[in-house]
Amino acid sequence: MNQTVFIPLAVAVLTVSDSRTEADDKSGQFLHDALSRAGHSVVAKDIVIDDVYQLRAVVSRWIADPGVRVIISTGGTGITGRDSTPEAMRPLFDKEIAGFSELFRQVSYEEIGASTIQSRCLAGLANGTLIFCLPGSSGACRTAWNKILEPQLDSRTKPCNFAQLIERFGER
Repeated sequence: MNQTVFIPLAVAVLTVSDSRTEADDKSGQFLHDALSRAGHSVVAKDIVIDDVYQLRAVVSRWIADPGVRVIISTGGTGITGRDSTPEAMRPLFDKEIAGFSELFRQVSYEEIGASTIQSRCLAGLANGTLIFCLPGSSGACRTAWNKILEPQLDSRTKPCNFAQLIERFGER
């Protein structure tokens, strides 16, 4: 079923960083602004330190909230000792969306070359909530938004998109 009408989604934005504040959170602000421009509603925005348990606490609260349909995080997907977003998120997923990571690295390769291999971005579905975990750079967020997320969160994108399936995620 292809939609011809835009369906706005309720989205939460999470910045994972030990050093960012609301004043200098460029990636989180980019996502907030891009989502708003696209017609979606940003229903929550937070910054949390790169700690597995604090990440899980915030995201688990949003997963349990029926008013949040999509979560987009930025940061913590690299390979340094403090990067723990994949370890925090994977146990929360009911299903992983492996194609997101594969496609992100493919389109990112066109922009930054082999450096994209250092990204451990990921996506999944938990309790009917879509979760996308992006790298922390604003360039990576822009790439993910422009090339993947904006069209996939738009119910008018053909032949298919996540937005048109969101009501069916809880089917058993």
